Amino acid sequence: MESLLGLSLPWWQFVLRALVVYVVVMVLIRVSGKRAVGQFTPFDLVLLILIGNAVQNGMNGGDNSLSAAAILSACLIGLNYLVAWLSSRYPPVRRLVEGEPVELARDGHIFRDVLKRELVSRADFDKAMRESGCGELDHIHKAILETNGHITIVTRKEAEGG
Repeated sequence: MESLLGLSLPWWQFVLRALVVYVVVMVLIRVSGKRAVGQFTPFDLVLLILIGNAVQNGMNGGDNSLSAAAILSACLIGLNYLVAWLSSRYPPVRRLVEGEPVELARDGHIFRDVLKRELVSRADFDKAMRESGCGELDHIHKAILETNGHITIVTRKEAEGG
């Protein structure tokens, strides 16, 4: 029973390890870009599983006890709640964690350099146009890459209120 519950490290080291790994993974995901996070493909699922496996030993320090798992889980859930709480109340924190929407097109003109920077393919942009019912580039008033990776298309007709 001792091997199931006994910790090989002090409890605070698990909290510190979880905090460091959480911050590092959040920064890496944030740096990967909005579109990469918004497009959740099978490859992204594999990446997510592999990242979880890669950081596991960094968090648990080789301790496979139930107590360490409970401490790490509680710490990660608490950190996630804290980030969500701070993001919902403080716009600067929200911008830091989520980023800001980016304009991809305006008045029928696509900003190709922005598409490239944000890792949005022309095929993805065209798909967003089709999904919004916008058949022509000239009909676009504004196209925005949202913080969740979704592309919002506002047509000229919608912008005029019709």
